[in-house]
Amino acid sequence: MYHEGNRRLQDAFGSRGLADRLDERLRRDRFNDDDATFIASLGFFFLATADADGRPDCSFKGGPAGFARVVAPDLLVFPDYDGNGMFKSLGNLAVNPNVGLLFLAFGEAPKRLRVNGRAEVVGDDPMMARIPGAQLLVKVTPVDIFPNCPRYLPNLQQIEPSAYLPQPDAPPLEPKWKSFEIFADVVPPRRR
Repeated sequence: MYHEGNRRLQDAFGSRGLADRLDERLRRDRFNDDDATFIASLGFFFLATADADGRPDCSFKGGPAGFARVVAPDLLVFPDYDGNGMFKSLGNLAVNPNVGLLFLAFGEAPKRLRVNGRAEVVGDDPMMARIPGAQLLVKVTPVDIFPNCPRYLPNLQQIEPSAYLPQPDAPPLEPKWKSFEIFADVVPPRRR
């Protein structure tokens, strides 16, 4: 779980024992029922990837609550929806499968869960047919799962979900920027 850079700082701040205890007691490589319930309750998370040279990228992934879900103790899946067409995250996964996911719950009972693992992007999984708007599916096999102290999370609440969330049997709402003159001639048609 820790490399030499972590250890140097742990030693400098006297936290090696605490770090080891956190690893020993809280880290796991399989999802439990509480993890699955927590992840399914959320409508967003943050995804960290890196390219083949290790240059990082972090993105926001959002959808209806449950769009990211634990389908087995060793497998989490989430859909890729129509976006800006840059494929920064999924392109990185094509050359470097290592990922970090950060799940956050704000409000009266804040909570954080970190998931580090390896991801695969697939376009032909039968599960996609049950996910409105999915154009690809990302499958994450966990390596390190651990809760993180939520003490610095602000008390925020969701007022309403995004109007752009894919809906079953409803045409997608397109963002205005896709019709701007500078982009209109290069916006590809939606796949799903």
